[in-house]
Amino acid sequence: MAVASSSTVLDVPTLVSQLMAVERQPIDKLNTQISSYQTKISTFGTLSGLVSSFQTAVQGLNASLQNYSATASDSSVFSASAASTASAGTYSLSVSKLAQAQNLVAAGQASDSSAISSTASTVTFTVGGTSTDVQIAAGATLQDIRTAINAANLGVTATIVNDGSGTPYRLALTANATGASNAISSITVQAGGDTSINSLLAYNPTANPPASFTMTQSVAAQDAAFTLNGIAITSASNTVGNAIQGVTITLKNTTATPATLTVARDTGAINTAASGFVDAYNALTSQLRSRSAYGSATSAAPALAGDGTVRLMLDQLRGIFTTPASGGTLTYLSQVGITSRTDGSLTLDSSKLNSAMASNFSDVSNLFSSASGFATRLDAWATSVVQAGGLIDTRTKSLNTSIQGYNDQISRLEVRMTALQKQYTTTYSNLNMLLSNMNATSAYLTSQFSKGTSA
Repeated sequence: MAVASSSTVLDVPTLVSQLMAVERQPIDKLNTQISSYQTKISTFGTLSGLVSSFQTAVQGLNASLQNYSATASDSSVFSASAASTASAGTYSLSVSKLAQAQNLVAAGQASDSSAISSTASTVTFTVGGTSTDVQIAAGATLQDIRTAINAANLGVTATIVNDGSGTPYRLALTANATGASNAISSITVQAGGDTSINSLLAYNPTANPPASFTMTQSVAAQDAAFTLNGIAITSASNTVGNAIQGVTITLKNTTATPATLTVARDTGAINTAASGFVDAYNALTSQLRSRSAYGSATSAAPALAGDGTVRLMLDQLRGIFTTPASGGTLTYLSQVGITSRTDGSLTLDSSKLNSAMASNFSDVSNLFSSASGFATRLDAWATSVVQAGGLIDTRTKSLNTSIQGYNDQISRLEVRMTALQKQYTTTYSNLNMLLSNMNATSAYLTSQFSKGTSA
């Protein structure tokens, strides 16, 4: 019991504080439990992220099995890419012409900022078979004309080039797309337009009878021309996506001798994806094991020590890896170079995987991607773990329910603590008053006895 050092009067605040510390021990224990559960929830959040990363790696491996690579024998002639719809094959490619965009150039002007027109003009541009009217204002400069053409989105780009001559400023029009079908076929100034605008922009090489025009063609529109396994093909673009199913070819140069295009399974991408799969699995299972291990005399137990959900996840993974795939000659991952170490982690032998793909790719694909394939089952397992209502979600909800229950208990106990503190304060304050009165009585009696003795 806390008392003042020089009297028998109680130190009520200190005494009540000490008593309440004892009374609050159940609340402290509940808060400790809540903190423990919150740590578990946070840990499950980390594990959920690892499962999602593993699922991404599994899906990446599955997708890579459908991929093809397209390789050029001479990358200066062309490049190529292949989609999953491609088929393996070898093609001879000869390029005689590259697609190019048309370019027109107007006569030079002494200034690009002086007015060219005195009256407004309507100019009709026909590009790729589509005609569009462009309004040129009275007093427009070469810069204004350039801006008006670009603002009209004709399918051409207007620029001003300085050629360094006495009349250096030349308006240049370049088709935005390559190929003959995207060319500028005519530029016509409508009746009533300014003659200076007509002199600058008029272009109609196919007029009959021939019409005079001042714009000159510096680059003609041209389609790409090439042969593929002896078949002649033309394309408005140098990027050709329909010559071979699932393959896109980008032409870069003409050829003197044929180049070779090889389309094959992308074994490099598959190896990379398999390595990513192994790494993601090892990262996940390492955390599952370490975070659910029991403590020892020298180390504290982790947050999920002995947790049933984590043990179930590990058991389910083990069951998938020990259950063979069906439908092909390959049934276990070890047959394609993915084996287990003594600590449970996986390792990849890329040469063995390459050998298996070279000898029988369809069975490798079946091992991973069939209904009983490992990638298929592991993908489904990951979904069952991280989805709403899955293992982690269910366990997290259970922990949150427990936390809510503990918080409800704490709320009820806090009400009791408030009443207890008030009761203790009143009781010991009253006792203090009684002790104070007793001290006063004692002092009085002592004084009276002293007087009687003196008499």
